[in-house]
Amino acid sequence: MTLTKDQVIKQVHKIFQGRHAKNKSAETVEALLETIKRTLENGEDVLISGFGKFSVKEKKDRKGRNPATGQTMILDKRRVVTFKCSGKLKKRINI
Repeated sequence: MTLTKDQVIKQVHKIFQGRHAKNKSAETVEALLETIKRTLENGEDVLISGFGKFSVKEKKDRKGRNPATGQTMILDKRRVVTFKCSGKLKKRINI
């Protein structure tokens, strides 16, 4: 099963129930995600202690091929986001 953003918002609302409305939970989650996106877009890492680290890596131009035609081509350089989970998270997953 995949955890969706809506489900995350519901979980956040459940944790803070009685302290603020559901729309405030949605705003909180949206603000967190926007902060992470903006930071990664600027090429900076996002380290969340006890959870993991998101990093932006530069990929060079590389050879590839069109699977439909078999024709070789050069794929442009690009930036990708990687995630490395913390030791604490690894332990929780592997219990």
